Amino acid sequence: MTEALLAVRDHRDREAFGRLFDHFAPRLKAMMLAGGLRDGSAEDVVQDVMFSVWHKAAQFDPHRANASAWIYGIARNRRIDLARRKPMPQPDELYEPESLEPDAAQVLAMQEEAGHLAEALGRLAPEQAEALRAAYFEELSHSRISEMTGMPLGTIKSRIRLGLERLRHELARIAP
Repeated sequence: MTEALLAVRDHRDREAFGRLFDHFAPRLKAMMLAGGLRDGSAEDVVQDVMFSVWHKAAQFDPHRANASAWIYGIARNRRIDLARRKPMPQPDELYEPESLEPDAAQVLAMQEEAGHLAEALGRLAPEQAEALRAAYFEELSHSRISEMTGMPLGTIKSRIRLGLERLRHELARIAP
């Protein structure tokens, strides 16, 4: 490829430039894609690099570098220039609530919901209510509840499932 670049440099040989383009364009595009550019941007950079090769061929010195190193150097510099022009991403502004303390309406709503829940739990079979309290209020695993009560794991799971089902119906009846 050095001979083709010398032909472009010394004689402005279009055929030699065509060979350079055919050889380097796909490789440069792959290099740009690997560097994070998307397809359209990568092609634009390749076109720009090859345009520079044509116009700067007079600067090529085969004693300092071979053709591929010289062309890849131009491409690398073009990629760096492009990255520098891209604005730095700004962090998103975080929404900060005015206060983490609930207001009076929230407190009343939570108290009302807690009352409804206590009333609904009171209407469940005692074994279902106990299983639900252990699982959701005390955050115990089903197997731990089974160990503590001496009941089979399947029984505990059934009580929790049936209790949740009944609890949903009770809450729907109590709270509008």
